[in-house]
Amino acid sequence: MARKKANYPLIEGLEITTLAAEGKAMGRYNDVVVFVPMTVPGDVVDVQIRSKRRRYMEGFVVNYVKRSPLREEPFCAHFGVCGGCKWQNLPYAEQLRFKTEQVRDQLARIGKVELPEIAPCLPSAETRFYRNKLEFTFAERRWLTYEEIAEKGEIADAPALGFHIPGMFDKVLDIEKCWLQPDPSNAIREETRRFCLEHGYTFHNPREHRGLMRNMVVRTASTGEVMVIVVFHADEREKIAALLDHLAAAFPEITSLFYVINEKFNDSTGDLEPVCYRGKDHIIERMEGLQFKVGPKSFYQTNSAQAYELYKVARDFAALTGKEILYDLYTGTGTIANFCAARCAKVVGVEYVPEAIEDARINSTLNGIGNTVFYAGDMKAVLSDEFIRRNGRPDVIILDPPRAGVDEPVIDVILRAAPERIVYVSCNPATQARDLALMDGAYRVEAVQPVDMFPHTHHVENVVKLVRR
Repeated sequence: MARKKANYPLIEGLEITTLAAEGKAMGRYNDVVVFVPMTVPGDVVDVQIRSKRRRYMEGFVVNYVKRSPLREEPFCAHFGVCGGCKWQNLPYAEQLRFKTEQVRDQLARIGKVELPEIAPCLPSAETRFYRNKLEFTFAERRWLTYEEIAEKGEIADAPALGFHIPGMFDKVLDIEKCWLQPDPSNAIREETRRFCLEHGYTFHNPREHRGLMRNMVVRTASTGEVMVIVVFHADEREKIAALLDHLAAAFPEITSLFYVINEKFNDSTGDLEPVCYRGKDHIIERMEGLQFKVGPKSFYQTNSAQAYELYKVARDFAALTGKEILYDLYTGTGTIANFCAARCAKVVGVEYVPEAIEDARINSTLNGIGNTVFYAGDMKAVLSDEFIRRNGRPDVIILDPPRAGVDEPVIDVILRAAPERIVYVSCNPATQARDLALMDGAYRVEAVQPVDMFPHTHHVENVVKLVRR
């Protein structure tokens, strides 16, 4: 039964039957798919539709007719508003099962390649406080929840320090406690907010491009080291010094304290220079006896413990004997390259970002690794037949591309190089599937291992082992 409301129906008694992409779940109404966020299979709900397409509709729950026995109580007070951790209402075993199914479906449906049995998704030992990096945003006015607005009581028009509301560049939810990053992350954020409010610091308004406080990044390492980067809108040196001195005194565990001046109209800071105000200019991560230097601009997998599990899978799939030439394409800061270096003759790493390649070289030196070489540049331009002649034909290639996958000209060069094995690490099984189809004539898929890097989200990493036919 459905009633019209503003041209969109209210669907009553919709049964949610399965999970879907992007953290949503779905049911069917008159043979049309209906996507409903914040629900789990087994829920029966009344849904207000807010958008209609030819093949599907999207809506939100206005009433729970029956709650699924699968449903778990979310542990975060901000669940459903901040936009993160969308699967807190789903048991972890079910999250893993769906991630495995998601990989199987995308590789089969998009790749259309012959697949071995897909291993169950590798669970994360920690499902809370597993991230080593979070970015918080300051806002002049906090986002009001729908419940607060509905209550129509006295609502303080207070500033916020927290996370962007999904899809809204100027709306920020004030965060009281985040369950993603270990101590002292929450305490640093709360004390920063308190100090700034007490001392009259202005919070940023992106529409009017004013307000001193813009962003704050907290990085916590498995070694216990902590980096804090505070982004200010203007070079107000006295206020900057007062806040940073206070943070350094209140949190002696901060080992690297930086600030950035960002006068631009957007929040990106990749092109700006972080200033080391106090402590070291980096923190150290450790993995299997290796040390990795992480600077304010360095990329490092955000789940340190699970990154180790992911890299072990990749190294196992590479089946290195000590004699191989290994190419690590899209090497980032060279973590996989340095992690595998002891088990092969030579490692060649290629990455687009020059600063990342500098980190990769530093990490090799830091660990006394002498059999790695790193090149910076666009993969399509760097990786050529001539490059391979100069550096030696690879016996094994590890690919860890961005979400968009591997460019077709790069795949062509890889196919001509004809390594014995290719290990493809992906954060997007859909583009991975597309690329596997392009390599299917020359390579067969021998093993598939999904890895859960981000519990309570729909994201999944996937590692595929390809062997030359």
